Amino acid sequence: MMRFGVVLRGQFEAGEDPETCLRDLYEQAKLAQSLGFESITKTSHYSTHPLQMLQQIPLLARLSAEAPGLRLNAGVVLVALHKPLDLAEQLASLDVISGGKLIFGAALGYREVEYKAFGADRSRRGALLEENLTAIKRLWTEETVDMVGSHFELDGASCSIKPLQKPHPPIWIGANADVAIKRAARLGDCWYVNPHNSIATTERQVEVYKKALDDAGKPFPEEFPMRREVFVAATREEALRLCGPYLAGKYKSYRDWGQQHEMPDDDGLAEAFDELAGDRFVIGSPDEVAEQIVGLGRRLGVNHLIMSVQWPGMPHPLVLDTMRMLAEQVFPKVRAALG
Repeated sequence: MMRFGVVLRGQFEAGEDPETCLRDLYEQAKLAQSLGFESITKTSHYSTHPLQMLQQIPLLARLSAEAPGLRLNAGVVLVALHKPLDLAEQLASLDVISGGKLIFGAALGYREVEYKAFGADRSRRGALLEENLTAIKRLWTEETVDMVGSHFELDGASCSIKPLQKPHPPIWIGANADVAIKRAARLGDCWYVNPHNSIATTERQVEVYKKALDDAGKPFPEEFPMRREVFVAATREEALRLCGPYLAGKYKSYRDWGQQHEMPDDDGLAEAFDELAGDRFVIGSPDEVAEQIVGLGRRLGVNHLIMSVQWPGMPHPLVLDTMRMLAEQVFPKVRAALG
């Protein structure tokens, strides 16, 4: 059965009132729970000027009070920037606060400004991710840990609070490039399919992932999540008219940040919105969006769709409208088709 999650990005334009935006997020979280969504996802970046952005862990903790029935996806934590003991304790605390509903999304990150600000070596980011994940898993499952890393030393260190989920919360590893997908197969509980690559590229990469799982002696995961930009309205033309300016603005930010340089050689981020949207976004009427989501399930094996339905500058009522339309007119069609 297809599960549905919603991204509550907590990112908004300069000049917007953060308290108003926070109240909007509370309402969106409550609505997501009432409509039958499975999860809330909060993304992470630092130094996002000119955009404002609430930070991931405190916002997820607060939203868990508004929607206590939903899983909390820290999707993704930029693991290579941080120290493992800090992440292990922060995330374990969040798992306890949420009643054992945390998903630990992990990825490299790519922005030079973030790596420099945290004093992390961007050229070693793959190695930093791997040793941090190893340390976090050990801190979650062992009483004390002795481990010397390149940027930390655990000398009889312990995680002061253990996660409720055993042996630990599910670890979803985000990846764009083939080499990162192979790493995700080896280190994670599943590959968290990124929102940027086209569907055609992703279909090819699923085969890369399956081969890497075979090499690691691991089965295809029971939960296979994918994040996509999703918007629904009465017609595709109306959907594009309503969401186009905000979604185009968000992808301009991605290009300004250098996201296109992290993508596979056979893909990229076009500047023209029509070209960008073509085989990448899930946009249209309820029937069209349902058909596209069913296609993702059948072609790729995706069974947890994490949907970005809001982008900086989008009016709050428009976000609520598309969430309701998805739940009332799209989800039933998808579930009827996929069982």
